[in-house]
Amino acid sequence: MGFPTDWPGAGAIDLAVHDLPHRSATTEWWYVNTHLQTAGGRDVSLFAAFFRMVIGKDAKTHQPTYAHAATWAISDASGKAYHSVSRIDRAAPAIGLERLKNGRGSQDSRLNRAMREILERGGVPLPDRLFEGEVFVDERRLELDFAGSRFHKNDDGSYGLSLHDARVNVGCDLTFHPEKAPVRHGDGGIVKSHSGEEMFYYFIPRCKVTGTVRLEAGDADASGVGWYDHEFGGDFAGKEAKDAQSADLPETAWNWVAVQLDDGREISAYSLHEAADGALRARWALLIEADGTTRGFEDCLLEPLDWWRSTRTFHDYPTAWRLAIPQAELDLRLSATFADQEFISLLSDPAFWEGRCEVGGIAGKRAVTGRAYVERSGFEMVRTLDEFFGAVGEVVRDSVAKVLPLAPTFAEARDLVASPERAHYMDGIDIDQLSRTLIKPIREIADRGGKSWRSYAALACCDVVGGDSRKYSNWLALPELMHVGSLIVDDVQDRAVVRRGGPTAHVIYGEPLAINAGTAAYFITHKLLKGNDVSPAKKLMLYDLYFEALRAGHAGQALDLDGLSALMTEAAASGDAKLLEKRVLATHRLKTAAPAGTLARMGALVGGGTDAQVEAVGRFFEALGLAFQLIDDVLNLRGFKGDLKAFGEDIGNGTITVPVAKAMARLPLAEREWLRRVLLSKPKDDPKLIAQAVDALERCGALGACVDDARDLVEAAWREAEPLLDDSMPKVMLRAFGWYVLERHY
Repeated sequence: MGFPTDWPGAGAIDLAVHDLPHRSATTEWWYVNTHLQTAGGRDVSLFAAFFRMVIGKDAKTHQPTYAHAATWAISDASGKAYHSVSRIDRAAPAIGLERLKNGRGSQDSRLNRAMREILERGGVPLPDRLFEGEVFVDERRLELDFAGSRFHKNDDGSYGLSLHDARVNVGCDLTFHPEKAPVRHGDGGIVKSHSGEEMFYYFIPRCKVTGTVRLEAGDADASGVGWYDHEFGGDFAGKEAKDAQSADLPETAWNWVAVQLDDGREISAYSLHEAADGALRARWALLIEADGTTRGFEDCLLEPLDWWRSTRTFHDYPTAWRLAIPQAELDLRLSATFADQEFISLLSDPAFWEGRCEVGGIAGKRAVTGRAYVERSGFEMVRTLDEFFGAVGEVVRDSVAKVLPLAPTFAEARDLVASPERAHYMDGIDIDQLSRTLIKPIREIADRGGKSWRSYAALACCDVVGGDSRKYSNWLALPELMHVGSLIVDDVQDRAVVRRGGPTAHVIYGEPLAINAGTAAYFITHKLLKGNDVSPAKKLMLYDLYFEALRAGHAGQALDLDGLSALMTEAAASGDAKLLEKRVLATHRLKTAAPAGTLARMGALVGGGTDAQVEAVGRFFEALGLAFQLIDDVLNLRGFKGDLKAFGEDIGNGTITVPVAKAMARLPLAEREWLRRVLLSKPKDDPKLIAQAVDALERCGALGACVDDARDLVEAAWREAEPLLDDSMPKVMLRAFGWYVLERHY
């Protein structure tokens, strides 16, 4: 089968023809990047991509119909800031629903359900935004106007780029003047796309760039070097069949680099991989000499080195690469100018990394330097909520380790004990002893890992009201330290011997040290609150919220320790268990729901949420906390999958839970009295008796009623919060997390 007739033939690329849209292409994009310096000496880099994709045929003309997207990002190298913009077609909600129908969504059904709710309303989640104006693509000359984002060809052969984000007044007006002839990539211009289709790919590896860049300080004159890519292709004839089979198509991941060396040479290289396991499919590198001659190499290495984990998606990305081409005697290191250049968008399900890198290394026997753009996509997908919270847990433990290093330096120990202004408090302190008696008991429990959703709550609620949680990523340790402190003390009070799959802290370190360490964990979090850039008034509100949670938790623990044996006796005798259930729920609310709600309010507060938003997300997480405990009570009796708790542990310990309270209103008198006596006996060494008690709770419908109550709590709280929150990826996560709490372990 031959290639489409509107593809370039042999010889030089005719830009007047092939810069234009190609009627044969089902997928086409125009892409530029540039490294600039402003007149004031500020280093800025930028990339932009304009996409056109066939989505069907016109019923009357049988001509293709298109969807469009424009993505761009500015990397402020001087300020270490990344500003990304994603604008997508108004047909995107319908396209997204079709993708979900064809099985091309997340592997987690809850995430798909949450996404579907937004798409069915005709929306898309931020940071994606639908085009607010019209999209224009000229078929006669290169002129793309995607609702105000423009890329066009000037009469002198240069390219104009105009971008603007009115929300934050950031953008550019730049002109790209080609300094080299266009270069064919791959096999004479033929490459395989990430979906396996044949594409035509050419690029101009060096352009002189002039114009203005707009950052927060206003417009600034800028100049530098740029790059231009154009790729088009696909199989229009086979598109419908492929769409029908899209769920079965293998997913592809890729690395791509565009290097501009200071000696006048450029390198374009890519590697395609199986998304599932990272297995290499193909790789290619093209070296363009200063005089424009080119050499291609299949024997090349594009190897990730250092890594960084996002605290928004919790994906892992390399922040350094080794690019080696042995035959060209090139061995380069590409290092991210700063780590957080993650681009979040539905176009990439849900994020990719594309950013500016500094280049250094060896060419022959000479040292070379330069700059590069690197794109990495498809490797980092966290496909289920279990995977997501597993990744969150790893970051939480790293965050705790930074706050409480096992071998602290003098300065770290000083800041833990006092402050730089009170360094004399360290006089005579044995730092090893301090670590053994204060830090290690806390780390003993924290390092085993736990349910990391508490730590995620504050960050998610910062983002869901439009804030930037990256400023508060150190807060991930705060909820964990609060929670671990309570676990250590609770275990002493309950005489527990196992926590998170190992001996409790007091079993290892003794009760006095455990109590002291657990209590200290509450106050160590002060360091995290103190260090963030918030106003004194807002900081006071944060302190008030935090100590409100501690007061509530300790009140709940007091009630829990005292128990409900008297009410249990009354309920067993009368069958009226309303007050008993209310008392159990009150304890759960104070111990679990209140801290969760507090953390959510703290996040929404620093995220700039309105009073209504702050309270709504707080109430939602209170509902989640209470639902979590209800489901926890049910799973304790039905059995956890992969959990460390024993089946029927609450019955064995004689704990009066909500399922027990509900059973008191459902069982006949004789069974109520029997269950009361079983709990009073604390039959932890009698699995047969525990199983009989669990069976009684199941048969009378107490467990099912708890599940129903948990679902009603979450759904009611979501109905209150949902209208107050803009559609966004964090909102999708919160909605899905509500279902995750309700459906976990089933």
